[in-house]
Amino acid sequence: MGDQDIFESIDELISQERELRSRSTVDGLSDEERARLREVEVRLDQCWDLLRQRRALSEYGEDPSAARVRPADEVEGYEN
Repeated sequence: MGDQDIFESIDELISQERELRSRSTVDGLSDEERARLREVEVRLDQCWDLLRQRRALSEYGEDPSAARVRPADEVEGYEN
């Protein structure tokens, strides 16, 4: 998966997130929709993390394709 593919995934996930958040303010979300929103948020974090990994590898002269999607619990455990 290249950077462009990652950006396309991010764009699609952002669209889904916006749609769910928009619905949440109007009608509220069902349990399934809340679960889907959480899944979208986690997948977005994983995509951004993958993109950062790829850029770091490239910056240091390594192969960006060596970057891998990290598990959700690892990505979600980062502190700012």
